[in-house]
Amino acid sequence: MNPLGRLAAWYFFYFAFVGAFAPYFTLYLQDIGQSAWEIGVLMSVPQVMRLLAPNLWGWLADHLGRRAAVVKLAAFGSVVGFCGFFFTRDYVPMLAAMTLVWFFWSAALPLVEAMTLDRLAGQTERYGRIRLWGSIGFIVSVLGLGALLDRLPIAAVLWACLFILASVFASALTLGETRVGAGGTAPPVASQLRRPEVAALLVACFFMSVAHGPLYVFYSIHLVDHGYDKMAVGMLWSLGVVAEIIVFMTMPRLMKHFSLRSILLASFGLAVLRFLLIGWAADYGWILLFAQILHGATFGAYHAGAMAVLIRWFDPAQQARVQGVYGSISFGAGGMVGGLISGQSWDSLGAGMTYTLASLFAACGLLLVWRGLSSESLATR
Repeated sequence: MNPLGRLAAWYFFYFAFVGAFAPYFTLYLQDIGQSAWEIGVLMSVPQVMRLLAPNLWGWLADHLGRRAAVVKLAAFGSVVGFCGFFFTRDYVPMLAAMTLVWFFWSAALPLVEAMTLDRLAGQTERYGRIRLWGSIGFIVSVLGLGALLDRLPIAAVLWACLFILASVFASALTLGETRVGAGGTAPPVASQLRRPEVAALLVACFFMSVAHGPLYVFYSIHLVDHGYDKMAVGMLWSLGVVAEIIVFMTMPRLMKHFSLRSILLASFGLAVLRFLLIGWAADYGWILLFAQILHGATFGAYHAGAMAVLIRWFDPAQQARVQGVYGSISFGAGGMVGGLISGQSWDSLGAGMTYTLASLFAACGLLLVWRGLSSESLATR
């Protein structure tokens, strides 16, 4: 397999784990008696680690010039940490196991994103076609495990996740190094991060991830509460990722016909609509189908658009650290806040109001993109 093929395989298994973990692990937590608040806290740990860990790992990888080696270490540490879930159902030990797993797991994606961009030097429009293999892995995992869990105990999710994590480690072992900025010679990023348009984009990304908090923590529980079986849950998750794949494949064409500012504005605007529909129309299957199709905009177009902007604004040698900052602020801080808020509001306010709060956070991001990012700033470094 060529280097890009190996990266595509890594994306496949990495997001296959997400496809097993994100939709079904919350159902496992509910099954063993964890409360909504405890589920919210446990599912916020990955976001806390995304806030704290990527900057440390990104600095280490850039300083040593050994990104692939750090990715391999991260995959091995994740496998070891996940084994802890087989030995306890108590809240505190599970919190410790979650922290260990995601401390290592959070190291990998920003580094592999930077490695992929290195391999694509001068052809960044091909990024979506590599990244879509992650979406395919997610679909295979979420549909396959959803079908199995209608026949097997929910605890089977632990074995599925462990198997996929081992596959992530095996694929990481095949990755070769891309040496950029070894020895700590990469240009600093702090001054660029203070630019108003950069800050506006990153804070908008924070709000988008806060908005997705109830989706990633409680969507499966929300569907089961409204009478959907686990296969239907898996199909709805997969539909969103199919839409995401289509967007990744067509992103080069979209970027030729629409500005990045327009793409980002549309993504945030459709997020406002999507979360209102999920919160208040879950009894109507056709509306949920439409809301899941909107995942192509609220994640696919949004993430690809944000990545394209960061590629334009920062040098290749800065990308590992920039991806770490982006992941920390958006998926890390934003996901943590979104998970904690939804964990607190789910029982007290109900699903409808929780998703309404998500819609309001998406509207905050929309306002920031509209006011803080001009077409000129997105067109130049």
